[in-house]
Amino acid sequence: MAAGTEVISPRRGAFGSVLAVLILLLIGILAFSIRLFSVIKYESVIHEFDPYFNYRVTQFLTKSGIYEFWNWFDDRTWYPLGRVIGGTVYPGLTLTAGTMWWIANALNIPLSVETVCVFTAPVFSAYAAWATYFLTKEIKGTGAGLTAAALIAMVPSYISRSVAGSYDNEAVAIFALILTFYLYVKTLNTGSLFYATLNALAYFYMVCSWGGYTFIINLIPMHVLLCIMTGRFSSRLYIAYAPLVILGTILAALVPVVGFNAVMTSEHFASFLVFVILHVTALVHYIKRILTPKTYRMALTMVLTIGTVGALTLVAILVALVAASPTKGWSGRSLSLLDPTYASKYIPIIASVSEHQPPTWPSYFMDINILAFLVPAGIIACFSPLSDSSSFAVLYMVTSVYFSGVMVRLMLVLAPAACILAGIALSEAFGTLTYSIKYQQIPTLSNEPVSEEKTTALKSAIDSSFKSVVPKDSIKEKTKVEGDEKVKEPVKEKTSKRIRKKEKEIAEKHVEKQVERKPLVLPLEASAVGIVLLILLGSFYVVCKFYVVYLAFRVERPLSSEIRDATMYHSFDCYFSVST
Repeated sequence: MAAGTEVISPRRGAFGSVLAVLILLLIGILAFSIRLFSVIKYESVIHEFDPYFNYRVTQFLTKSGIYEFWNWFDDRTWYPLGRVIGGTVYPGLTLTAGTMWWIANALNIPLSVETVCVFTAPVFSAYAAWATYFLTKEIKGTGAGLTAAALIAMVPSYISRSVAGSYDNEAVAIFALILTFYLYVKTLNTGSLFYATLNALAYFYMVCSWGGYTFIINLIPMHVLLCIMTGRFSSRLYIAYAPLVILGTILAALVPVVGFNAVMTSEHFASFLVFVILHVTALVHYIKRILTPKTYRMALTMVLTIGTVGALTLVAILVALVAASPTKGWSGRSLSLLDPTYASKYIPIIASVSEHQPPTWPSYFMDINILAFLVPAGIIACFSPLSDSSSFAVLYMVTSVYFSGVMVRLMLVLAPAACILAGIALSEAFGTLTYSIKYQQIPTLSNEPVSEEKTTALKSAIDSSFKSVVPKDSIKEKTKVEGDEKVKEPVKEKTSKRIRKKEKEIAEKHVEKQVERKPLVLPLEASAVGIVLLILLGSFYVVCKFYVVYLAFRVERPLSSEIRDATMYHSFDCYFSVST
């Protein structure tokens, strides 16, 4: 048995599974309870304007039904202009809370719509922690998954958008984002069409929930293109991506607020271009497998010629479509991300919003804290060894760092990536340190001194192995005359020195495989100190995060729902009377 490996008994494996489930349950309770400070300190109310608007929409949905919701014209929003609700909102949040309310009432649980809306974000924060566990588990194992789930349950940049009463799109969108990435990685590792279908459905849920779905439909094509360019194309990659583009685009077009933008805007063109490149690559691999080398070269020339012409035609069509738009097919917010100076020049209303400003360096430390220092170690761990799933985690981190540097609101997208890579780094560090202690506590064959008797036995084993590999072809028959009869006796042919040396090397390698070697481990004292320091680091992270959450809720007592309702509409009347 190789060093560093051990046989896990079924009883021990079952105990580990039960313990992992228990830890996940505790992480879910932590993620839910840490977001209840405002409810415990004050009362169960909806915070801010956008969450209150979403609450009103959910009230209408539960009273009038989904068909009335799609055709509802709300004359009290943006008064006196009004707003067509069904075609201008992302319905994922509203439909989710409405479904939870319907299920609760079907089970005879008397919950008001307001109560369901207040606690939707904390509930889905627990779901997001569990989804992070499954995603990280697919990348680096159970230990890394549990660590990442614990980290994302307490990261402030996610808490700020998922506290009780913060009933906004991000409450369910981050869960949908992580779930889509998990199912993509799961399909990439298994090649299952079942998981590919679930991936498209999760993407559809993300499209319904938040406009940030364009991050998914651009990040996954970037990863697919990276795998193709690095020679990692496989049938699993094809199954993971092709159904997502076809089925996901069809489902996205069913959302009224998206509609034909799913195929007509520049945010989605990258997915279609990579879709074509993927099929050309699959065709080349198929032709190479069924044809002879000479025929393959001819067919490859033909495929590349036709593919180049098709690609140029497709690019020309896309350029023609894009050229007709003054923004080249991009939305204002997308252009603000690609060009940080665009909003300040052409859309001042977007640039005036505080959450659309670039973050400062201290905000990174306040939002992700020690994760910023663990992320580089996690990236290094993803390269040993580098797989399709670990390369996706690295690409996710790099892109989210860039977008969060342009817009502080997108620190919310950076948080899951930072937790995943930090969880991988902590898990790898704990694994190395605990194995070093365990290895030095258990006596093994490699710890015993090599005696002369063992050396002699090793040499005899090498000699016997060497004799066993002498080829039979080297034995010839020699004729010997004894009297009048000719007697044949076997004689070994002289083998060359090169052959004898080669055979001896083979025998030595064969014996070395049976000898256990001592792996490289850290000293016992250094391992113990390292574990203590990692525990202190985790404790500092927990204390710091609870302190940040405490400071976030040291505000004045929020208005009750009745006072807030009257105040809001009175402010609307005053504002529009003054402006008109």
